[in-house]
Amino acid sequence: MHSVVALALPDVVAFDLAIPAQVFGHEDERQRYSFAVCAAEPGLVHTTTGYAIHAAEGLDALRSADTIVVPGFSPLTDPPPEVTQALRDAAANGARVVSVCTGAFALAAAGLLDGRRATTHWRNAERLQTLYPAVAVDAGVLYTDEGDVSTSAGVAAGIDLCLHLVRTDHGAEAANRIARRMVVAPHREGGQTQFIERPVAAPLTHFAETCGWALQHLAEPLTVVDLAAHAGWAPSSFARKFLKETGTPPLRWLTSQRIAEARRLLETTDLTVQAVAARTGLGTSANFRLHFTRELNTTPSSYRRLYQGRNRSALAPRSS
Repeated sequence: MHSVVALALPDVVAFDLAIPAQVFGHEDERQRYSFAVCAAEPGLVHTTTGYAIHAAEGLDALRSADTIVVPGFSPLTDPPPEVTQALRDAAANGARVVSVCTGAFALAAAGLLDGRRATTHWRNAERLQTLYPAVAVDAGVLYTDEGDVSTSAGVAAGIDLCLHLVRTDHGAEAANRIARRMVVAPHREGGQTQFIERPVAAPLTHFAETCGWALQHLAEPLTVVDLAAHAGWAPSSFARKFLKETGTPPLRWLTSQRIAEARRLLETTDLTVQAVAARTGLGTSANFRLHFTRELNTTPSSYRRLYQGRNRSALAPRSS
């Protein structure tokens, strides 16, 4: 059982706190994760949206946590010394430390982001960099994963990061199942651009059918011309509109979908690497390994050994 503890600082952003609660604390995940909320002192913690939440535990809860999530808070003043010290102690004990949105300011105040790449909401990125010059702030990504320390951009990007952590812990199928339950996109790359100071259309407003069609034809050598023809657009106009709507170029999106499907097949089937490459349109085995290793920093065979072992262990029938 992996223990996840959210640290609610005053005034906590309620939505940010709800994200790890929904991902890790939902009843469907109780065989994988335990979830609790703590505060500097047990009791009521005010939120930024006019109501308070009750934190049943104090900072001692951080000592036994495997993962600590710090949601955003406002105003962005440094947490009390006992809070930053508790975060440092937990990290030193091996806890994975995560921030959602402006929760990064608490991690930075504790010194946990020094020398590391980190992100936060784009509106606060310049302030984070000014206050903590030892942090390599990247204002343009959805989330960063430095192994034992991860940060997410504003608000809903916390969903992407938490799903990424589940994907890291238990594989793509487990993360996809949670995404389906939450009715959100199952996978957006951490490096996907934040939508900064411009209106954002509803996801795939124009190209939902084309994307669905592409997912059914991943084995084929699809091009931008093919996608544009299905959508009924000129290729240049299609590529420009697709980038504006999704934040990623069409072929980059297509490669991400192919990698996601390859991960699913590696996790859930015994198909050879060559067969997985063919089914996902990633070409030869060598080309598949190149793309896969570039995306995930591991080979397809190593990925299969890791996640099939975990999944089979998790799915093994319990003795009565």
